[in-house]
Amino acid sequence: MNGSVVLKKMESLWKNLVLVCRMIKIEHSVFALPFAYVGLFLGADGWPGIVPFLLLTVAMVAVRSFAMAFNRLADINIDTENPRTRTRPLVTGELGIGFTVLFIIACGAVFVLACKGMNDLCFKLSPLALAWSAFYSFTKRFTMLCHFVLGSVLALAPLAGWISVDPHFTVPAVLFFFGVLFWVAGFDILYATQDRKFDRQRELFSIPAMLGLEKSLTISTFCHVNTAVFFLLAGFAAGMGWIYFLTAGIVGLVLIYEHTVISAQDMSRVNMAFFTLNGVISVMVFLGVLIDVLSR
Repeated sequence: MNGSVVLKKMESLWKNLVLVCRMIKIEHSVFALPFAYVGLFLGADGWPGIVPFLLLTVAMVAVRSFAMAFNRLADINIDTENPRTRTRPLVTGELGIGFTVLFIIACGAVFVLACKGMNDLCFKLSPLALAWSAFYSFTKRFTMLCHFVLGSVLALAPLAGWISVDPHFTVPAVLFFFGVLFWVAGFDILYATQDRKFDRQRELFSIPAMLGLEKSLTISTFCHVNTAVFFLLAGFAAGMGWIYFLTAGIVGLVLIYEHTVISAQDMSRVNMAFFTLNGVISVMVFLGVLIDVLSR
C-alpha cells in the first residue's frame, strides 16, 4: 500500500470521526461526565484508582454516544423538517443509516463490557441503562415530561459513578440523582424554546410547545431551585465540608444568573444559558467535590 492510499484512508477516517463527533455533540459530554466523577470520588472516598476511573470514563462516553446516535436515528424524519437541524450529518447524508446502526451497536457493546469490568451490579443494570437512554428519544411524541425523562437519563451519571466502586444505592447518590434530573430538565426546557413553533406544528410534546414561553421559563426556574436544594442536601448527606458548600453556593448564583440573561421578551442568549453556563456548573460541582474529598 503506497503512501497516497494510506493518506487518503487516514483523511477518510478523520472525516468520519469529525462527523460522528458532530452527530453525538461530543462537547455536551461536559454535562454528564463530571457528575459521574462526582459519584466515583464520593463512592471511593478519594482517588478510586486508575482502572475504575478509566472503566467509568469509557462506559460514560460509550453510553452517551449510544444515546445520542440512537436519538439522531429515531428523529431523522423530524430533523429533516426542522430548519434548525437540517445540517445534522444523518440528515445531509454525510453519515449513512447503516453506519449509524453499527455505531450504536458498537457503543452499546463497549458500555456493557465496561460495566462488566466494574462489578456484577453494574453489569446487570447495563441493559436497563441502555434501554432507558434509548426510550427518551420517543417521549416527546406523547408526553410533556420528555424533559424530565432526559433529566433522569443524565442523572444516572452520579449513581453510575458511585456504584462503579461501591455497589450500593446510597442517600447522597440518590440526592445527586434528583439534583441532576431537575438541572437537566430545567436547561432542556430552555433549549426547547427554540423549537416551540416547529414542535407545535409537528404535534410534538414539549413544555414550550404546549404551555408557551412564559410558563416554560417559570417551570425551568422551578426546576433549578430544586437543583440547588438537592445539591445542598446531597452535600449534607455525604458529610461534605465548607469547600463543597461554598461551591454549591456559587453554583446557585450561576443558576440565578442563567435566568437573568433570558426572558420572554429576549431569548437571544438562550444558547449561552444552555451550554456555557451549564457546562460551568457541572465542572464546578465536580471540582468542589474533588477538592473537598481529597483534602480530608
